[in-house]
Amino acid sequence: MKVARSELILGRLFLIGLMAFTVLPFISIFITALHPSNTIPRGLEWPANPQWGNFIEAFKVANMTALLASSTFIVLAVVPVSLIISTMAAFSISLLRFKGSRVIFSLFIFGLTLPFGGIIVPLYILERAIGIYNTRLAIVLPLIGLYMPFAVYWMRSHFVNMPPEISEAARVDGATTWDLFRRIHVPLATPPIVSLGILMSVWTWNQFLLALVLVEDPSQRTMAGALGAFQGHYATNVPLLCAGTILILIPTLIIFVVFQRQIITALIQGAVKG
Repeated sequence: MKVARSELILGRLFLIGLMAFTVLPFISIFITALHPSNTIPRGLEWPANPQWGNFIEAFKVANMTALLASSTFIVLAVVPVSLIISTMAAFSISLLRFKGSRVIFSLFIFGLTLPFGGIIVPLYILERAIGIYNTRLAIVLPLIGLYMPFAVYWMRSHFVNMPPEISEAARVDGATTWDLFRRIHVPLATPPIVSLGILMSVWTWNQFLLALVLVEDPSQRTMAGALGAFQGHYATNVPLLCAGTILILIPTLIIFVVFQRQIITALIQGAVKG
């Protein structure tokens, strides 16, 4: 199908405008971070004397070393466990088809409608009662549970599209259910598992609300969660606050640059399969 030249031009102009609309805030934050401390820049005005030292000062003030360690620990605790549980749950729901599997999957679908903000108060009360409030577990355990509906739905989209002949041939060869899962379907599901892992890693790293409400110690939070405390102490120092924001965004940007193909594939796969 041929596309008219006018439509092609309008499409490209739209994409250029959308890109500018997306990139402009990051440029504004970066330029603001280069202004002298305790000043208020006026628009996108490049400073006469860029203060690159603001990034070093923000790194020290925000205790970024501890935040990097805390965020890495939380990601490594959340993502592997979530992948294992969701993959096993999706495999059993979509391929084993035991009695009540549709009801269980419907409950997972219902879980997709639960907003983080709507359960934050019950989580706060529960974690204080069981004694994990103000620890990294206060972030890890809720995130694993909150990721389950989407993760199970994501992995089920892969398993239901697998040809049944694969499982039938393995059964004929004497494969058990565990062999079927571990040796056949998990290797075939590597692309969606990797894509899901990348997405959950980015979401966990950028988790703000749970980290801010359920953990008081900034050194126990994610980097994004610590930005709330950083903003509270340095709200009037706009350049330093912007420098800290840039430092917090850098790891996420690196992940997107390195794994951009996998992330795009993940988004397309999630939109097509169902």
